[in-house]
Amino acid sequence: MENPLDGAALDAAMENVRRAGVPGLFAEVRDGDRVWRGAVGVADVATGRPVTADMRHRVGSITKTFTAAAVLRQAEAGRIELDAPVGRYLPELVPGERGAAITVRMLINHTSGLAEYLPCAYPSLKAFPDLANTGPQSLDDHRLTRFDPVELIEMGVTAPPAGPPGGAPGLYSNTNYLLLVLLLERVTGTTAEQCIIRDVIERAGLQHTGFPTGPNVEGPHSRLYEAWFGMIDPPRDYSVYDMSWVGPSASLISTVADLNRFYGMLLAGKIVSPSSLAQMRRTVRVVSQEGKPIDYGLGLHPMEDPGQDTFWGHGGTVWGGGTLAMTRADGKRQMAVAVNLQRWNGLDSSGRPQPHPIDDALATLYRVAMHG
Repeated sequence: MENPLDGAALDAAMENVRRAGVPGLFAEVRDGDRVWRGAVGVADVATGRPVTADMRHRVGSITKTFTAAAVLRQAEAGRIELDAPVGRYLPELVPGERGAAITVRMLINHTSGLAEYLPCAYPSLKAFPDLANTGPQSLDDHRLTRFDPVELIEMGVTAPPAGPPGGAPGLYSNTNYLLLVLLLERVTGTTAEQCIIRDVIERAGLQHTGFPTGPNVEGPHSRLYEAWFGMIDPPRDYSVYDMSWVGPSASLISTVADLNRFYGMLLAGKIVSPSSLAQMRRTVRVVSQEGKPIDYGLGLHPMEDPGQDTFWGHGGTVWGGGTLAMTRADGKRQMAVAVNLQRWNGLDSSGRPQPHPIDDALATLYRVAMHG
């Protein structure tokens, strides 16, 4: 049953997220030819400058869908074999038996068994640049640090493996996508950014999407406030940050309108071929960065409600910012939501995030946006 756009319900759901504690958020929801855009709250808590729905935003791991699509475009051109060992392409980065056992496909769907080099809520998953002491001081110390992707990959490759190559469940790991970035560079002879721009961003006709050229977000944008699980109170502005800690696998800057356009075109078979799209939607079980089992394809994951339609897309977080973009399988209903606060949950004695009203308010917003 079709649920038309209800602007009043979306406005109310957005306002409830703000009341729950997010300084500002903005979104675009599409239903066929109808488009709703909304923005609530402030882009700068000091000045009260409001957020607007056309702001540019760091979209974090949503970049992974763009990276995966670029790899599949190279596969369609015959330059990459998805089931070839990564050691064929990058023997110096994943040497020996692991390089022979881990395939390109395993990198894209996070079943390589390679460990994560990045931080997480859980002490057992070691973290960020300051591996022993991730926290507010580490974030401040590395605002302008320029990281070498090869060194970050080495952290993930030399860490104890999360599991055997191809094992289930896989582990969501940024190590995988940094390797895909260097794979794109190896087979195209250009930077990964140039490849993704040419094969994906320009192909989709995105006017406000691109990679940062420095630590600043260019164009109209919100400040980004990081709470680091309640340890930074009040939350601190990390909107100026060198994104080399994730590189071109998670550093994209976009708008909610561009994200909806991209996912709509991708799921319509206009970015990669229909056969490649079918492979992107073939899922495996993966443990997310939050420690939860999810279904994950090739740079895409589904959101399903019992008795409801399946939506495909991706989420992403950076220091202080979060984004979720989901498109219904038939492409007609879409949502993209951006928030300017992250890691608002406090931690319990075991290091697990505790429930927060923001979580429930966002879940309600997503439900209204996707299902009416």
